[in-house]
Amino acid sequence: MVLVGRSWLLAVVAFLYLPIAVMIAMAFNASSLYALPIKPSLQWFVALAGDAPLLTATRNSLAIALFTSIVATLVGTLASIALSRQAFRGRSLLKALLLPPIAIPWLITGTAMLVFFFWTGIGRGLHAMMIGHVALAIPYVVLVVGTGMEAVRVDLEEAAMSLGSTPVHAFVAVTMPLLAPSIVAAGLFAFAVSLDQFVVSYFLSTPGVSTLPVEIYSSIRKGFTPEINAISAIFFGVSTLLVLLFAQLSNLGGNRGRR
Repeated sequence: MVLVGRSWLLAVVAFLYLPIAVMIAMAFNASSLYALPIKPSLQWFVALAGDAPLLTATRNSLAIALFTSIVATLVGTLASIALSRQAFRGRSLLKALLLPPIAIPWLITGTAMLVFFFWTGIGRGLHAMMIGHVALAIPYVVLVVGTGMEAVRVDLEEAAMSLGSTPVHAFVAVTMPLLAPSIVAAGLFAFAVSLDQFVVSYFLSTPGVSTLPVEIYSSIRKGFTPEINAISAIFFGVSTLLVLLFAQLSNLGGNRGRR
């Protein structure tokens, strides 16, 4: 039974990572037609350095994702704290309204944003994509930070205040360090949601101003080039390192807490 479980787990992992492994392998293959056997080469990474449209789209994606991560984390964290600590009329309704933006297909969301932005005069472009990505990421941040808030004990703040601390100082000195891993995770989640976003970016982009997913889609329609494998391999490596770094930091924090 154990052997069956392990075999099934390996099959699932292979199903998830085999296409990625093939993509990375082809990024280091000298053949532009993906011929086998693989001849190791870095020529597609060199070619990527001269691909201006792809590099411009990459810079746009990183700028939008960084802006989205900062703004959505700040707004979502404050909203999550208010929903968790403040009792007011309509709080349950507000919590329930966080779920539809996550469940609604992005095609509908992108169409709605396009119509709304034209109606309000915001238009399309880099600024519109930033606003749209922030709106999409905030519900995820509220949910992630809200889950972390549920695990934080309120009586720790009360103990600090009983020793003379102010409510604000008690929250900053006691609750925020405990909530920090959830906030960092929410920021990474917002960054990933923005970086991976295609539909909203496609609707709100303008000629010459697009994101990496949109540029890759446009390039594939014209004809697939191995430079796409190269940039995808770079992004996969960086994102994997960020996830491992966060996991390591989280474990260290947990170990210190248990000592």
